[in-house]
Amino acid sequence: MDEPKPLDSLFKEKLFRIPDYQRGYAWGREQLADFWEDLVNLPDGRSHYTGVLTLKEVPNRNVDEDAKEFWLIDDHSYKLYHIVDGQQRLTTFTLFLQAFIELLRGLPENEGLADNAIYLTDTLSIAAVESKFLFDVKPAGKAFRTYKFGYTVDNPSYEYMRFRILGESGGGTVFETFYTLNLSNGKRYFKEQLRAWHEEEGIGGLKNLYRTLTKRFLFNEYIIKDEFDVFVAFETMNNRGKTLSDLELLKNRLIYLTTLYTDAELDHAERKDLRDLINDAWKEVYFQLGRNKSKPLNDDDFLRAHWMMYFKFSRQTGRDYIKFLLEEQFTPQRVHRKVVQPVELEEAEEQTSEADLDTEEDNGLEELEASEPVMVAELRPSDIRDYVKSLKASSVHWFRTFYPDMSDELPQKETEWIQRLNRLGMTYFRPLLMAILKNIDDSRERVRVFKEIERFVFVVFRLTQTRSNYRSSEFSNAVRAIDRGDTDVAELKERLRSRMSFTFTDEGHFATDDFYLLLQKKFENDQGYYGWTGLRYFLYEYELSLLSNSRQKKLDWTDLLKTPKDKVSIEHIYPQTASAGWKPAFKGIRKREREAYRNSLGNLLLLSSAINSSLQNDPFKEKRKPKCNRDGTKLRNGYADGSHSEIEVSHSEDWGPDEIRERGIRLLKFMEKRWGIRFADDAALEELLFIDTLVDGDSDKGEADEGDSQ
Repeated sequence: MDEPKPLDSLFKEKLFRIPDYQRGYAWGREQLADFWEDLVNLPDGRSHYTGVLTLKEVPNRNVDEDAKEFWLIDDHSYKLYHIVDGQQRLTTFTLFLQAFIELLRGLPENEGLADNAIYLTDTLSIAAVESKFLFDVKPAGKAFRTYKFGYTVDNPSYEYMRFRILGESGGGTVFETFYTLNLSNGKRYFKEQLRAWHEEEGIGGLKNLYRTLTKRFLFNEYIIKDEFDVFVAFETMNNRGKTLSDLELLKNRLIYLTTLYTDAELDHAERKDLRDLINDAWKEVYFQLGRNKSKPLNDDDFLRAHWMMYFKFSRQTGRDYIKFLLEEQFTPQRVHRKVVQPVELEEAEEQTSEADLDTEEDNGLEELEASEPVMVAELRPSDIRDYVKSLKASSVHWFRTFYPDMSDELPQKETEWIQRLNRLGMTYFRPLLMAILKNIDDSRERVRVFKEIERFVFVVFRLTQTRSNYRSSEFSNAVRAIDRGDTDVAELKERLRSRMSFTFTDEGHFATDDFYLLLQKKFENDQGYYGWTGLRYFLYEYELSLLSNSRQKKLDWTDLLKTPKDKVSIEHIYPQTASAGWKPAFKGIRKREREAYRNSLGNLLLLSSAINSSLQNDPFKEKRKPKCNRDGTKLRNGYADGSHSEIEVSHSEDWGPDEIRERGIRLLKFMEKRWGIRFADDAALEELLFIDTLVDGDSDKGEADEGDSQ
């Protein structure tokens, strides 16, 4: 390996490309900050060792004459290299340099000037910087840019880098992923840092940064020889701060395997077609996983869910799925290991007596023609093709399980029920939803099974203390059965119902013991229903039930998620710290009973927006109407113009024990209707409210009435 080289030496007569088996740009704020700090804090006279840049030279004969790189290779002695390791650092350098040039171009003194008239030093224009590090323009014929660094054309980030980062015109609609978001964020990060640096240090400070980066950031350049296995090398290398995801490793492995088949097993056209299929599949997968750029989906979660559906379910945790994929299923050994094509042979029928041997009839043996055994790879190209197709198709449905509202193809009913499951929490059912969306064509059937899953999760996991992995193996194995057509939704629905039968008595009533014990612990800890994990979902479903007869939606689920403490969107109508104005409504109620009323179901209200904490303790009559300051400016809405649940509560003239009990019973009856359960009788309902009827005018000794200490 040669001595470390600065960037301005590395870029001499070289074109760098990130090949199709590489991931996109993965650096985030932490790595960008490290890069910036290394740059600005490097002492004078010192160099910064950046790492090894591992390259694989692309022979000139492999560069098509119609490729944009060909003119520089043919006429200017350039060499084309694929980056095996170091792409994150070189991409960061390119983002920095483009941000640097755009900052110089935008300075007031440079307004309206061409790039060749804007100078960083007395002799160095930004056009020269572009030509050295970013791109050259072929002047003859139809002019076009040839980039010094970039992606191969089959990489999902290829067009985004050209048109959105490097400013080439004519991009039109450009494909975006989580990785392109990282590119955009990287460029934005450096533009802001450079802007502040220029304000502080002036043009001289910018010159120093440029010199430091291009002359004092050093790489060891290592070029892989032809006989070296570039794909194996890629699997063993990590980039600074960002290891390869399992999905990225798998893509590299599959492309590598396509190179191992003989021409008889996979001719040149078939090999290219399979490689294109892999690239196209990963392009779709990365698009789906990064489609919601603000909340991208995890690569490895998807890969594990698909593995469960396509191969097998394992109760083991960790990285069992990728060990199977890389160490058992998609291995070079399975391509190299050949197996004999199975041939059916006629079995000889054993004679049963000496007399049978003396007959001239057919003795049951059939003479087979001799032939050479047919040798095939144990892992066939068709196996890779089928797996990749399934992975691609599944990524679309995986995304839909998270963001059904962003999937135009889904009917409204399906969207609503998947949203419900996301609000409730899918536990271990998300891979099953993916399999149902992928394999069940009838939308009505899909909705029916989504309803059953939602009911199962709510009743089994929210109303009882059932362990979170109850029946997880069974329904996780159902993922593969649905994908293979070994079961249908009718059987799945029946199984969901039968597996929750333990929550009902022989008479068909909901067995309240577990729910009661769960709530009892909450009330003992002064939380009551307020500490129940199913509360937000339950109250939101009640809000939606009131919406069914209204034209206007008053509250969205996202309103409950705007603050780190989601509970701020649920209010105790009778407050935890009540003002003196509440005293008449609870006169004669003992302190411990008042606490029970506070945390009982009927006293908890879903708000359309967070209420100012200084107003939460106001008497009920003041809460019913808007609160304004002296100049008439509204400080908060009242219940009367809030959510549908608030409006319903505002119809009460006062708020005390009777109203809390009445609303609690109404909410529990809604629970019965909504989730298809029946409580045994009215006494069972009363018991679940955890409130007593002690209104005898007496209070416990030493316990103050409400408001006495206020």
